[in-house]
Amino acid sequence: MSKEYNLIIGSHVSLKAKDFFLGSVKEAISYNANTFMVYTGAPQNTKRQPVEQFKIDEAFELLKANNIDPKNLVVHAPYIINPCSAKNETRKLAADFLIKEIERTAAMGIKYIVLHPGSALGQDLETATKQVAYALNNAFKLVDNDVVVCLETMSGKGSEIGINTAQLKMIIDQIENKDRIGVCLDTCHLHEGGIDLTPASFDQYLEDFDQQIGLEYIKVLHINDSKNPISSHKDRHENLGYGYISFDALIHILYHPKLNHLPKILETPWFDIDDQNSVPIYKYEIEMIKNKQWFDIKKQLTNNK
Repeated sequence: MSKEYNLIIGSHVSLKAKDFFLGSVKEAISYNANTFMVYTGAPQNTKRQPVEQFKIDEAFELLKANNIDPKNLVVHAPYIINPCSAKNETRKLAADFLIKEIERTAAMGIKYIVLHPGSALGQDLETATKQVAYALNNAFKLVDNDVVVCLETMSGKGSEIGINTAQLKMIIDQIENKDRIGVCLDTCHLHEGGIDLTPASFDQYLEDFDQQIGLEYIKVLHINDSKNPISSHKDRHENLGYGYISFDALIHILYHPKLNHLPKILETPWFDIDDQNSVPIYKYEIEMIKNKQWFDIKKQLTNNK
């Protein structure tokens, strides 16, 4: 791997009162991160505070002071919206909320928003992908900015779509403004969706992706281990080195020359030190990634409690 590799690594961070976006930046800095991902509100619902409360100007001053490039930041749309629901009212809610989320993302000065393609819920794949593309095309026409919606690779839990390159291609091929669409690779989802992430196999996956869609569409990576074996379709993230994807395999992905300059985001679980205390370990995982060396942080934290 080149010594010039530009590792852009961070994690999901909170966005909550009273500091909102400024607090997100402070949290990322505490992890020694140079990127991060936020939800604009709780991922379980569509309630949102006005972006005017987010302390965006102060956040950008702090980003600049810490040499964090805003172009590498990421928003994640709430995972409850389903643009390919079989129910018209649910699809409309998803489409309307997506428009507002794109507007919020732009107001925060962020370029990328990650979206789960949704669950077909009994519909055929062709219908479901058309519905997702329709919602996206409509949003891009109504919101004229440079925000890129990144379709996330999914694990195949239930009736999720977007579980392989062919399904993502079905959506992307229908997008009218290709500059506004991208892909987010999630390592846990790829693994649980049936993709072998050992180095040689992952290299082949990227070659196939390049032939079918194009590597230029990959904009973001979610870096997670998995609690389950390959092809389990359960979507259960694990901390790095504690799951079924080896730490070395994840390092290969993190430092892959074809994925240089892309933001890589940890969505790994918090660690339960005991029944009363749960803590994020992103700071330690980022340290392991930078050093390319795994250590048993859970054991260390348990012994130090």
